[in-house]
Amino acid sequence: MENSSNFDVIIIGGSYSGLSAAMALGRSLRRVLIIDSGLPCNRQTPHSHNFITQDGKTPKEISQLAREQVEKYDTVRFQNGLAVKGAKTEYGFEVETRSGEKFNAKKIILATGVRDIMPAITGFSECWGISVVHCPYCHGYEIKSLTTGILADGDAAMHYALLVSNLTKDLVVFTNGASSLTSDQRQKLEDHNIAIVEAEVDRLEQSDGQIERIVFKNGTTAPVEALYARVPFVQHSDIPEQLGCEMTEEGLVKTTAFQQTTVSGVFACGDNAMLMRSVANAVASGNLAGAAVNKELCEEAF
Repeated sequence: MENSSNFDVIIIGGSYSGLSAAMALGRSLRRVLIIDSGLPCNRQTPHSHNFITQDGKTPKEISQLAREQVEKYDTVRFQNGLAVKGAKTEYGFEVETRSGEKFNAKKIILATGVRDIMPAITGFSECWGISVVHCPYCHGYEIKSLTTGILADGDAAMHYALLVSNLTKDLVVFTNGASSLTSDQRQKLEDHNIAIVEAEVDRLEQSDGQIERIVFKNGTTAPVEALYARVPFVQHSDIPEQLGCEMTEEGLVKTTAFQQTTVSGVFACGDNAMLMRSVANAVASGNLAGAAVNKELCEEAF
């Protein structure tokens, strides 16, 4: 592609959803720019699972192969850097990187992802994505039958217990303080031989990301080999907010079934716009976003 700052589509974020969108657009001969900072959310996870044809590959292996395949389409250009500003213009949109470079496009696809907020528990972040996990579909098979904990309370604890009890019978709920579980919920856990520990967590003892035990503030400990936990997140980029995109109650970019945001010409895909976070879902949403953007460009030109 010729060196230009004007494109049909700028994709902010070059991980799974962004690359998937780029492939759909590249195959439709659209001039595409992918701006990516190279810091995917799952970079600490050793292996990716539940993605057909790629099961067991490392996240980096999958993204590298995806990039190699997208690079074969000469209408797609890559720009290493962090996009920090996005604005509506007469042409369409302008995106500026941290280094001051500016690019223009008719359409924007936000594949910017989210950033997980680690709790103030020593050892937690070191284990995150390795032995402390959030998704039984992504990780559950690999940790089946292990001594497993659920670090959650209330409905969240019950949601995990429902799914994880199928994978291990050595299961404990750690509520990290006084529990809000109802009497019916407690009885359900008891019926399934799932213990409840309400002591406050002080730290996780681990070795190279492998959790070994939970140490509580009262001095007691609990041996565990795996731990499920749900952590809060924030949008990895504030460009959706800059562009005026509406957010959901959960803090995700609000989209239609075809990944269109509430701002005309702006689409979003991947983790920043969906609760079900997985590589397979990111790829699917990116492919859909790319097709939807191409259709919109076709309608405007036809």
